Amino acid sequence: MASSAAHPAFPSRSNAFGKLPERPMATFGTSTNQQRGDLQRAERERERIERENREREEQNQLSEEQKEEIKEAFHLFDLDKDLKIDYHELKVAMKALGFDLPKAEILSILQTHGAPSEPPNPNVPHHPRLLLSFRDFQSVMTQRILARDPREEILRAFELFDEGGKGKINLNDLRRVARELGEGLEEEELAAMIEEFDMDSDGAINREEFLEICMQ
Repeated sequence: MASSAAHPAFPSRSNAFGKLPERPMATFGTSTNQQRGDLQRAERERERIERENREREEQNQLSEEQKEEIKEAFHLFDLDKDLKIDYHELKVAMKALGFDLPKAEILSILQTHGAPSEPPNPNVPHHPRLLLSFRDFQSVMTQRILARDPREEILRAFELFDEGGKGKINLNDLRRVARELGEGLEEEELAAMIEEFDMDSDGAINREEFLEICMQ
């Protein structure tokens, strides 16, 4: 058997291709962190787009009147006109839209959807408050209005007719509402409306009769 010395040695990998560059482990860590950061940013962007699409679909389910009511309530109670509302402004704005919520629930909305106020002067001690933007207010109210029982909406309208909380809408109530709305209805027409829907013949329309009218 021929001696191995008679044959030239196989070239080592470093000799054949040159020495492989050394890559410090810190470089791998930097690359991994960057990839993780890119993935997190992409995930946040995907969530933002999904949220905006969901909010747009929900708002499309509201009537134009409901959208306008949300807008008016926000701007009416945004007392300092900074396009953000605090706890007290949110409470009265929601109440105006028919949602009289307890303090704990209002605070929960602010903690979930709100953002802390910014200090007006960095040199002055500041106690941040949670504030809700118009967009977040619009989203919260849209979800609550869509989840509301339609009977509640009807009964809310009933209360607007029923002056004094009598539990009934009489001819005087219809006359007042017609005048406020600028409807020039004759007395006979108003009386005919009462007579048509007054099932128990007491000269007025009660809650059950009003619900039946509106649910038809």
